Amino acid sequence: MPYPENAPIEEWLAQETPEDVLEPDLPIIDPHHHLWDMRGLPAPWEQKVYLCEEMSEEIRASGHNVVQTVFAQCGAFYRADGPEEMRCVGETEFVHGVAAMSRSGRYGDARLCTGIFSAADLRLGKAVEPVLQAHIAASANFRGIRTGFPADLDAEYREGYAMLGKYDLSFDNYSPDYERLPALAKLAAAHPEVPVIVNHLGGKIDPDADQGTIARWQACIDSLAGCPNVVMKCGGAQQRVGRSWEPPFHMYHRAEGPLSSEELCDMLYPFYRHAIETLGPDRCMFESNFPVDKESVSYRTLWNLMKRIASKMGLSEGEKTSLFSGTAARVYRLPPATSGA
Repeated sequence: MPYPENAPIEEWLAQETPEDVLEPDLPIIDPHHHLWDMRGLPAPWEQKVYLCEEMSEEIRASGHNVVQTVFAQCGAFYRADGPEEMRCVGETEFVHGVAAMSRSGRYGDARLCTGIFSAADLRLGKAVEPVLQAHIAASANFRGIRTGFPADLDAEYREGYAMLGKYDLSFDNYSPDYERLPALAKLAAAHPEVPVIVNHLGGKIDPDADQGTIARWQACIDSLAGCPNVVMKCGGAQQRVGRSWEPPFHMYHRAEGPLSSEELCDMLYPFYRHAIETLGPDRCMFESNFPVDKESVSYRTLWNLMKRIASKMGLSEGEKTSLFSGTAARVYRLPPATSGA
């Protein structure tokens, strides 16, 4: 059902002329999207309601062959009662229900949320173990957590982080500050048993940045290369960072209408190329980061952008498979990448 709270973003995106879908049969696993209901909350994102029906329709209308998705932590539907450290388990409980709705087939062929990563406070040290156990009990699709890491990686935090390895869980990380990536690389090297997934090309992506800033971002990406347990999500470059910074093609104030996939490719290609060349396609995955990136690009145009990047890089079919589905399936331990999984 349409929600009036979503009208501004839908009206802005409706200005674009839908592109022809590139490579419509290419299987895609979208390894990073959110679900939420932010009506009445002081949320920074323009899409206020984004649930099973909205995500399923996004995929159907795009024309791309998105076969599975992974839900990304966003603080959705935490429990309103119980111990504070356990309230985050409500997010996994909610998303497990969405996965069941999707698996019924009533919302289309794509299977939503075959992988789930939520939150847990690793600063609890060993005391985080019951939280992780509760997430695992809440859904067989639970695969790991996303949370920040402190500047001082003290013994208690490391004990909490080690619990991820004990339960075969992964660690997703995002900060707009890419200067934190070398510290993350050290943490990953100290715990090679924990898969580390760096979100959104490692930090804020500004196509207007000067060469010195871009060179520093490149150096921070390079710091991850020697850690085989680290993979990169290539996307998120269209997002606003909090309330303070917008990319030049964002719907607020800076763009009259959505850009085409060709225009976005011209602006963003160097960032994607460097990340993919540095880590390799088998350690990278394209992502949508919807509905956050929806404030700059439609779902159809975004996946056309990813396909243009792969084509411009001259990637082989095997390398494309890694970027569009294979890496995500391996890292998040998903079912085979076919519709109806």
